[in-house]
Amino acid sequence: LLSLYLDEYADTPWEALKYLIAGVNYGGHVTDDWDRRLLLTYIDDVFCDEALTAEQFRLSAAPQYYIPPDGDLASYGNFANTLPAVDPPEAFGQHPNADTSSMIRETRTLLDTLVSLQPAKAAGSGVSREDKVLELAADMLARLPQCIDEEATAKLLRDDPNPLNVVLLQEIARYNMLLRTMRASLEDLQKGIRGLVVMSSDLETTFTCIHNGQLPPMWAGTYPSQKPLAAWMRDLIERISMFAAWAQTGRQPLLFWMSAFTFPTGFLTAVLQNAARNNSVSIDVLSWDFTVMTVDDVNIVEAPKDGVYIRGLFLEGAGWDKKAGCLTEPSPMQLVCPMPTILFKPVENKKPARKGVYQAPCYYYPNRAGEGGAAAWSFVIAVDLKAGAVASPDHWVKRGTALLMSLES
Repeated sequence: LLSLYLDEYADTPWEALKYLIAGVNYGGHVTDDWDRRLLLTYIDDVFCDEALTAEQFRLSAAPQYYIPPDGDLASYGNFANTLPAVDPPEAFGQHPNADTSSMIRETRTLLDTLVSLQPAKAAGSGVSREDKVLELAADMLARLPQCIDEEATAKLLRDDPNPLNVVLLQEIARYNMLLRTMRASLEDLQKGIRGLVVMSSDLETTFTCIHNGQLPPMWAGTYPSQKPLAAWMRDLIERISMFAAWAQTGRQPLLFWMSAFTFPTGFLTAVLQNAARNNSVSIDVLSWDFTVMTVDDVNIVEAPKDGVYIRGLFLEGAGWDKKAGCLTEPSPMQLVCPMPTILFKPVENKKPARKGVYQAPCYYYPNRAGEGGAAAWSFVIAVDLKAGAVASPDHWVKRGTALLMSLES
């Protein structure tokens, strides 16, 4: 393609080359829209007149990556041999923190593999696996919340047609099913260890997962999570607490913890339905406007007229300048940054994003990719954030900046 177009035209057809190479040749193999945006951002930096005219045109922030002077084929090979064997994060426009994050994930994978290879029996006179799992199962049963009274909640809310109440009842039903499954499996596991019932394959898997501090597969179907078992249990208790308080009083939370919803897109759709009914418009003409709050949560004392306040999101790949209300470079070793509360406001016929606004994808958990299963719907919504005066939105695209609803620990 390069040979054909560069030899055919006197003026380099950059737009055609960008489309054919980034959009078709490479882009045809890319199924994720956010990956395609990154690909187009990279090619916009490289496919330009300066790449042909400037001396040693820089290809990235890393100084060793540039277009070498014209020469024969051997000179290009010699230049390639001078490049580092391992590319630094700056070569791709990422922050040095990305290297740290990658190493942490590789280490976690290695440790998980080592744990899975450990012998099934404890050596010496230490505590046996069975005794350890019995103790952990008893502790989890003691801390497991009670099911929320779905029938009483339905009676309390039956005269209120708010779509969010429907979402609440659906969430209660899902969490109650999870709590019943957990309680039954933990009780059966205790009986199985004591020899009172036969250990099924599911109980064997649950036994191994609890011993290794991992989430049993039979508990993982309600909502996706990458947390280890202890952190997952603490997170579950907080989720149940939020919905229990909402169900008992019938009053919606002032600040919604969107991460607690098993189906956050259904929650956001209900907010849009509310706005459509209140303003007598079609839901199809509504979209989202986002305002990051500059005050602390304790100073937010009343609900917004339209929309909802969302708390508990995390920013990965950037920091947040609360005073300026925009993205900023993260501090060294700051892998994630807690975001202030954000007002999600439905608006009618929203105008295209202004210049200097970065569309940050919001994911359920740090794993942004997946083929099938729960990982396929990790993406939830795109949130507009101010890019800041120092950096352009393309800068944050290459940084991989995104919002996360939950972390890995």
